[in-house]
Amino acid sequence: MTDDFLSKVDPQINNLIKQEHARHQEGLNLIAADNYASPAVRQAVGSILSARYAEGYPEKRYYSGQRYIDQIEKTAIARAKKLFRANYANVQPHSGSNANQAVYFSLLEPSDKALAMRIDQGGHLSHGAAVNFSGRFYNFLFYGLDRKTERIDFDQVSRIAQKEKPKLIVAGASSYPRLIDFAKFAPIAKKVGAYLMADIAHIAGLVAVGLHPHPFPHCDLATMTTHKTLRGARGGLILSKNKEIADKIDKAVFPGLQGGPLQNEIAGKAIALKEAGQKSFVIYQKQVLKNAQVLAETLLEEGFNLVSGGTDNHLILINLTKMGFSGKKAQEALEAANLYVNRNVIPNERRSKWETSGIRVGTPAVTTKGLKEKEIRQTGLWISQVLKDIDNQLLQRRIKKEVVKLAKKFPVQ
Repeated sequence: MTDDFLSKVDPQINNLIKQEHARHQEGLNLIAADNYASPAVRQAVGSILSARYAEGYPEKRYYSGQRYIDQIEKTAIARAKKLFRANYANVQPHSGSNANQAVYFSLLEPSDKALAMRIDQGGHLSHGAAVNFSGRFYNFLFYGLDRKTERIDFDQVSRIAQKEKPKLIVAGASSYPRLIDFAKFAPIAKKVGAYLMADIAHIAGLVAVGLHPHPFPHCDLATMTTHKTLRGARGGLILSKNKEIADKIDKAVFPGLQGGPLQNEIAGKAIALKEAGQKSFVIYQKQVLKNAQVLAETLLEEGFNLVSGGTDNHLILINLTKMGFSGKKAQEALEAANLYVNRNVIPNERRSKWETSGIRVGTPAVTTKGLKEKEIRQTGLWISQVLKDIDNQLLQRRIKKEVVKLAKKFPVQ
């Protein structure tokens, strides 16, 4: 990590960055939404491209000197279309939430009905939460999970859709550990004349290599973040196969919602999309799934209650209700041992969204670090030990030493 300029200009920030770097080297990041982009991606993000204003689209810019910027963005678009089998891609959204906002802005009028997964059942804030722009400007209705299986209740989806006739149905989640069957959503949307949008923010990397059902041809469009399982620069992306939708989305992103796109991030997205087309990325995604399965199996053996009984993807949701303490307390105890997770609401949540009754655990970042089944099983045992004796600070300090020793064997590039 070079710091020649930064250490001289701002030693305070430089020191904080060094400490954050050390935290990653000495801990295990099990936050399902996190990952480590490659050095090549990070180099592009920190490049001269951050100096450019590039309002508009390739060959239709409002500033001069855009010949190389246009080539970079067109390369990112072409790679996204090829990787995800789409004929349209917009790589300009600053985040997954911005991507969703652009879709709503292009297809819905204020107060139009949309149908999405409930937040406490696995949905995302931008899928209609009352505190979010989506819940304030649009009339979101919600489907949930079957109480017994804790999987998407498609009878409920169909029933609500037929009764309410939403203009848009969102198939996607933020904390759902099972496969999303886009093919089952499609006839429901078609029957009521609704657009079908897949939000694959969490599962984009798995979709890209064929380890999760693909949104196309079932969905009208798909949104995603580019920094979770896709392991790229931070940002959003929108895909479609519908030319009519494509034109509307372009206008919604710019000038509708954003001004200048972040061209350094777009370059980082382009590099990540190239990396995602390589064989090594397929191997990586398979290991992500193997590690998630081993972690789930270990936690089940240790007696933990997992939402839906396990996982099909990169994340696991642990229901702590029977253990008598909150997800917040669990998160803090694990952090004391250098094991990083996030507290998370669970189906039919009874605690506040600040406290929660669950924690979400994921394997993308630790898999990028290089951990495999043996190390993941040990990680699961450490999680179990901490949570089963949650007030034992001496135990937390002892496990922290063991975690640091393991983590240092797998340094972040």
